[in-house]
Amino acid sequence: MPSVLRGRLLEHPNTCLTNERLFAIVSRMRWQITEQRTQGAFWPDEQLVERHVGTGEYSGLEFLHVNARAIVNRVPAASHMPFEHTINTYRGCSHACTYCFARPTHAYLDLGIGVDFDTKIVVKVNSVERARAELAPLRWGHRHVALGTNTDPYQKAEGKYHLTQGLIGVFAEHRVPFSILTKSTLILRDARRLAAATKIVRVQANLSVATLDQTVWKASEPGTPPPAKRIEAVARLNSAGVPCGVLMGPILPMLSDSDEQIRATVKAAVGAGATNVVGLLLHLRPGVRDHYFEWLAQAFPHLVEPYERRYGSRAYLPHVEQKELSTKIARFVEEARAPRRARSGRPGSAPVSAIPSAPTNRAERLRQLGIASGAADPLVARPSDIPVALALPLPFAVIA
Repeated sequence: MPSVLRGRLLEHPNTCLTNERLFAIVSRMRWQITEQRTQGAFWPDEQLVERHVGTGEYSGLEFLHVNARAIVNRVPAASHMPFEHTINTYRGCSHACTYCFARPTHAYLDLGIGVDFDTKIVVKVNSVERARAELAPLRWGHRHVALGTNTDPYQKAEGKYHLTQGLIGVFAEHRVPFSILTKSTLILRDARRLAAATKIVRVQANLSVATLDQTVWKASEPGTPPPAKRIEAVARLNSAGVPCGVLMGPILPMLSDSDEQIRATVKAAVGAGATNVVGLLLHLRPGVRDHYFEWLAQAFPHLVEPYERRYGSRAYLPHVEQKELSTKIARFVEEARAPRRARSGRPGSAPVSAIPSAPTNRAERLRQLGIASGAADPLVARPSDIPVALALPLPFAVIA
């Protein structure tokens, strides 16, 4: 017998201004979660088909197959994202990042936001078929679609299911501009497909590399490839003709925010030919905050009290700190590019730019980014962990 309706799944946890606003966004989402004692959790719009227990390289993972009735999600206009549509083929993520903003979405599935989120992966097995139908040219109109706005499209499950790979084919077939954000070097498997797609549509890839610090990486992102490998992937993608930038996020206070750490990551990104460098500070919203503090108490117990003082009851650090990060990254980009300019004999002009003020709507954001509304964002894939509560756009450095 079905239990009481638990709520609706938050597809876009990137709007978190007030509880009232949060629930308003949740109520507009198309997910309605119900639990049946005989079958476990299932979704009317994503019918649970079967469960697969991972073996071999997927040992320790459980894959929950669902058939989605719709795959393209519309981003609420209030989020001020420079894209309007996303596709998320997976829920949960084997990267097991301690700070992942998407963890609370598993609670809406009657699953835990800790180990369950890391090991019980919802797979929308019909993603490619649905995308082919929903993105048909006459119906879609070539609007931009972002991948990687919730959980990673190239997490370990992608090696088994090849859904992101299939979506790239659909995007090229229907001439749909798209962007991808990932922490995984598995994206290199599709380098040729992505390069071919750039001949047809606008494509932007971004590798998330928060820090090169081995201790911090191993502790906070245990399921991800080494940062140096991700930087190498940035270089290989750009060499293959796939525009690829670096998202430095989240930068963890008192763990990966020293000038030396940030400078090293920026230098590596510039050396890899990154088309852009974006920095984001850690934000801790309800649910994620508790999980992160539990991890912090185990891994770095001496930092619990300083974090409590610094964040207080806030989810986001003061926006002045975000602006300072923007300025710092821009300066480090210039430092990293100076030797290359000297070798090439290029003049020392100022190729690094940052958005100076907050646009009032999506069209204005796109105008400031130098692209037409509905086109692919040439600067960054703009993940949904953007601190939109800040009244400013993302800090970024564009590398000319």
